[in-house]
Formats: sequence, C-alpha cells, structure tokens
Amino acid sequence: MLSAGKGDSARGKAVFEQCAVCHNADSDEKKMGPGLKGLYKKDKMANGKKPTDAAVKAQIDEGGNGMPAYKDMLSDAEKDDLIAYLKTL
Repeated sequence: MLSAGKGDSARGKAVFEQCAVCHNADSDEKKMGPGLKGLYKKDKMANGKKPTDAAVKAQIDEGGNGMPAYKDMLSDAEKDDLIAYLKTL
C-alpha cells in the first residue's frame, strides 16, 4: 500500500538508475519506454491513465507494453522512493 509523501526522492533517484536503461528522466522523449520528465504534470500517462501515485505504482508493479513487472523486484519502500523522485522530474 502506498502512503503519500512517504518516499525519499534522493533514494528514488538511485532506484531510477535501473529505469534509466529504458526511460529518460531529463526529457519526455521516448527511449525504449516513454520519457518521464514532467510525468506528474501530464494529463495522462502513455497507458491513458491519469498520473496518480496509485496509477504510477500499478504501472511499476504490472509493467506491460514491453516493460517488465517490478512488483517483486522492488520493495514497497523503493517504489515509494521512486515515485517521490518521479514527482521531481
């Protein structure tokens, strides 16, 4: 369960290193996956859903469209940190 404001963006930046293989953090240009700069400022994510913490966490957990599921690869704390970091982009 994700609790708002629980994550640490500095730790999340370190978690993002494994995401950076496929996602740009400094632009919204597509790499292998969509660029994530300004993700939380967008009307919708690539999957058409509004970028809420729950929707972003579901995308991380479930993957899809070529993205692996990270449900069992990242701890809940790492996901909270990652979401906190994504909000800074």
